Amino acid sequence: MGKSLRLQSITAQLQDGKTHRAEDLAVSLGVTTRTIYRDMAHLQATGVPVNGTQGEGYRATAVVTLPPISLSGDELEVLRLGLSVIADAGEIGQQQAALGMIAKLETALGDDLGSAPLAPTRADPNLQRHLTQIRQAIAARQKMRVSVGNRNTTIRPLRLDFFGRIWRCVCWDEILNDFDAIAVNDIKFVSVLPGLFVDEVGKTLRDYLIS
Repeated sequence: MGKSLRLQSITAQLQDGKTHRAEDLAVSLGVTTRTIYRDMAHLQATGVPVNGTQGEGYRATAVVTLPPISLSGDELEVLRLGLSVIADAGEIGQQQAALGMIAKLETALGDDLGSAPLAPTRADPNLQRHLTQIRQAIAARQKMRVSVGNRNTTIRPLRLDFFGRIWRCVCWDEILNDFDAIAVNDIKFVSVLPGLFVDEVGKTLRDYLIS
């Protein structure tokens, strides 16, 4: 049995919520106890919720476990893309969760993962900060002052879009008096203003989508 299948088997056995001794797992899988110790260390390092140490036994601690599911090639690519997007430009907690999911996916699929890399590109701290501020402003319906290139303007942020590794802030630009989709990567400075905005005919996200 290869490592990938063995890790899947160990994970499946642990999902009963009971404590399993490394010796018993080794016998059931036909490997040495030392191999089980290494496998458990690998699972724990990749974020699989397993508690236990050598000599004490191991058990799963996940609050939620998923039953086995089958993914088509297209579904797997969508999952890969979504995880890469969040690992690339999500907030810190989201990035960590996405990286944990990537590691679990690699463990579960092994050689079946395919050749396309899942690893994210290096995150831009300015992008991270701008995304967080924009998300908060959208939720609070606060206006923002942004500097893009040589232009300063006031916007009503409406939505964040992601396309081709580029984040865009869909907004109503109060100086242009029109909708705009600003590349967040191009924003030099952003500040959240104290003033709130309310929906006005012709300036809402719905109006943008149907325009």
